[in-house]
Amino acid sequence: MTHQSAVAVTGLGVRCAAGTSVGALWENLLASRCPAQMHAFDAEGTVVRPACPMPEFTPEGYLTYKEARRTDRSVQMAVCAATDAVADAGGLQAPASRRAVVTGTAYGGVIAQEAGIGGPDVTYVPRMMPNAGAHWISAKHGATGPTLTLSTACASGSHAVGEAMLMIRAGRADVVIAGGHESPMTATTALAFGRSGAMITECDDPARALRPFDTDRQGFLLAEAAAFLVLERLDDARDRGARIYATLTGYGSTSDAHHITAPHPEGTGARACMEQALADAGTPADAVTHINAHGTGTALNDVAEARALTALFGPAAVPVTASKAVTGHSLGAAGALEAVITCLSLHEEIVPPTANTVRLDPECDVDLVTARPRKLPAGPALSTSFAFGGHNACLVFDAPRI
Repeated sequence: MTHQSAVAVTGLGVRCAAGTSVGALWENLLASRCPAQMHAFDAEGTVVRPACPMPEFTPEGYLTYKEARRTDRSVQMAVCAATDAVADAGGLQAPASRRAVVTGTAYGGVIAQEAGIGGPDVTYVPRMMPNAGAHWISAKHGATGPTLTLSTACASGSHAVGEAMLMIRAGRADVVIAGGHESPMTATTALAFGRSGAMITECDDPARALRPFDTDRQGFLLAEAAAFLVLERLDDARDRGARIYATLTGYGSTSDAHHITAPHPEGTGARACMEQALADAGTPADAVTHINAHGTGTALNDVAEARALTALFGPAAVPVTASKAVTGHSLGAAGALEAVITCLSLHEEIVPPTANTVRLDPECDVDLVTARPRKLPAGPALSTSFAFGGHNACLVFDAPRI
């Protein structure tokens, strides 16, 4: 990778239960505050599960009343998070034709889709289509360059950020708004994940229910979120004096080709993806200072991921954190949300602790950061996403070099 193709992260924006802003999210991560609650998924309140919904969300100030009626909740969250990221970056300086948008989502407008079954109205199609978020973001920010939507289950957000980086490297765009969005808070979605055994269905304390890599883990908490990053050429960012959170230096994308929902038990696809991302960044494994793990708190994923980490880095060799213990699992938005968190870790030089985990599973031989934040030494960090369908995506971030 040449200096000319280096990519800077200059803007961050989020909407999630753990924070309506990047600052609020960071505070909750450092304090291990999870906002999970018992949440009713149908009108009668008869289907109740622990979850991480975003309370009192409104797109007011970002979308007009008429626009809001034409958009699914996940898209509304996406527009808010992306607009905040653009503002955080100091605006988009590139011409409209050199601006691009890449979004990731697993479900698209699932709330609109479920509500419209049997009686769709005239706004049904534009509200449910997965690429609606990309449309609204590009329209709001005058991006007439490439506008794409990716759907690779829980790796969608990470894939969106990685493909955005490749777009800049290839010279197809100078600045890209990239991220993921998801609002899967429906009875059908909750029942489906609950019956699959992947999601927690009962607990005494929702805020302590998701326990990544813990012996007593029971699964994930369903969450909604939108998270976006503004990526641009490093030289352009420096020329305009932009604040640079981190540089995006590497991207890996592989497939397990093993099972539609279960990861490969030895984590071979996950390891290959991490190796590919590190090779792309020109970063040796022993240089990595921190890993933001996929860490869903499910029995199969945690062990497979831990085995992949141990095989590549060695036993308990690199500090690991699992943000989902605080944010819940926002499916297609999760990878983008964790990319934002990884950039914040590099910028603030701190690794947030993994909330709730108190007894590390002996099959997970990782250096899990728990109890309190840990000071982060200078060096690259890795953010990982390993999804249903065997889709793997990994991103390497580093502190900007002078």
